[in-house]
Order: sequence, then C-alpha cells, then structure tokens
Amino acid sequence: MIAPIDMTLDELREALAEKLPAHAVFDGWSEAALTAAAAELGVPADRAGLCFPGGAIEMIDAWFAAIDRAMAAEYPADRIATMKIRERIRALVGFRIAQGSAHPDALRRALQILAKPNNAKRAASLGWRAADAMWRVAGDSSADFAWYTKRTTLSTLYATTMMAWMDDDSEGFADTYAFLDRRIDNVMQFEKLKAQLKPDPDRHFSVARFLGRLRYRLAE
Repeated sequence: MIAPIDMTLDELREALAEKLPAHAVFDGWSEAALTAAAAELGVPADRAGLCFPGGAIEMIDAWFAAIDRAMAAEYPADRIATMKIRERIRALVGFRIAQGSAHPDALRRALQILAKPNNAKRAASLGWRAADAMWRVAGDSSADFAWYTKRTTLSTLYATTMMAWMDDDSEGFADTYAFLDRRIDNVMQFEKLKAQLKPDPDRHFSVARFLGRLRYRLAE
C-alpha cells in the first residue's frame, strides 16, 4: 500500500475524502477539517490543500465520490445480479443513506453548502452523478431516452428521500427508510423499469424547488 506522503494528488484526494467527514462534524467543511484530516494521514496541510483548490465544495464532491466507490465495492456485479431490480435500487439508495448517516452533522453541513444559490449547478451535477452511479452498479444497460429517464427518476427519488432524512429524528433513521420504501412502491414502480420509462410530468423534479425547500428547512 502506498504511504500517504508518497501518493499522487489524485490518490491523496481520495484518501483525504474518507477522513474528512469525521472532522467536518466538528469544524465544518473548512480548512481546519482538512488540516486535521491531513494530520491523520501524516501529510503536510499545504499539500492536502492542493487537492481541493475549490475549497469546501470540492471536499464535499470528493466525499460523495468516495461513497460512489464504496457502493460499487459493496455491491459487485455478482452480488447485484442475484437481486431483483427493486431490491437493487432500494439497497443502493439505502447504502448511500447509511454512509451519510454515519456522519449526520457533516452531511447536514454539506447539504447546507450545496443549498446555496451559487452552488445550485454543482448540487444538480452531484445528484445526477449519484443516480448514474447507482444505475451503473445496478447493471443498467439502457440507452437513448431510457438512459435519461431512469436517471431523472432516480435522482428525484434520491433527492426527496434526503429531504425526508433532513427531518428524521427516528432511531436509526427508520422513518427515512420507510419513506424510501413507499416512494419505490408508489412512485417508481420498479418492476416496470426493465422497460423504457416515461417520466410523470406531474412529478417532474425541479432542482431549484428542491434547493429552495432545503434552504428553508436548514434555516429553521
């Protein structure tokens, strides 16, 4: 295994991304959190800073990318192949919720940053990337219109589930998982997702509306 001090900046970015949430709980997505994560790995803070020239938003981006990698490792092709499509999506969304819930204050701080108007484009991009990562792990091989509709629908499901998570004070975020199950059953109709999907115009997801609601809740 490569020692952190000998890592390339890309490798170090990935290593730091796994350490940052534990420090962001106390220091937010800040230089202080990055310095603490760098110290944990035994690398100079100034070198760690080179990994995230964009500051907090890039640290959050790297953490979410780390969750993508962990999800893919947890659900390799041979494991996911044994599951029905509904089970796959439920497991993958649930895995992401569990990963974020391991550091709930860090996730709330991250969502607060992403909810800022100037970060709306980045927030939408990260939501789409998460949906695409989940479908790839799920073994999706669709193309053309179906490729887009599946990701649009799943990004909506993921975003609304995270909204439920923000308000959830139940033990183990049980209410969030129950909400996820209801969304899958009543909205997504996953048993039909093996065929081409058609988006429901009455349930069209608006990034602006989602971020506006998120800002309101965070301000409460």
